[in-house]
Amino acid sequence: MKALYPGSFDPLTLGHLDLIERGASLVDELVVAVLQNPGKSPTFPLEQRLHQIRVSTAHLSNVTVTSFDGLTVECARRHRARLILRGLRAMSDFEYELQIAHTNRSLDPDFETIFLSTAAHYSFLSSSVVKEVARFGGSVDHMVPPVVAEDLGRFFNSAFHPPSR
Repeated sequence: MKALYPGSFDPLTLGHLDLIERGASLVDELVVAVLQNPGKSPTFPLEQRLHQIRVSTAHLSNVTVTSFDGLTVECARRHRARLILRGLRAMSDFEYELQIAHTNRSLDPDFETIFLSTAAHYSFLSSSVVKEVARFGGSVDHMVPPVVAEDLGRFFNSAFHPPSR
């Protein structure tokens, strides 16, 4: 069984990585698909986000990383994934994610969406929160993988403190 985990991942957080690891344990192959959204100006270019995810998931042999534009169901179809993985942090996420799941299902009833709840200790994380903390020079080492923390430090020209792992 193959699943697709779509998102902008700008940047990848430890909450995303937690879902990737847990999702990968449930399926034979997990495709992490990074959305190229022409309506948004991402912090990191697409190639850098792909690199960050590949580095952060190198320990997972059944995870592949790709990019897409357009509809999620079209990307899932191209990769022959029948499941779409989505994460839920709070009830506010549920309403939005349910709407997207129903929309995807209306476009192609052969696709199923599965929801995983984010680990409680990552439930506060969002890419927006991470960027805000980094923008003002705060440490994001406990919020993102090391490669992302380094890139954020360079991007926001703030003091970077390597994680002590």
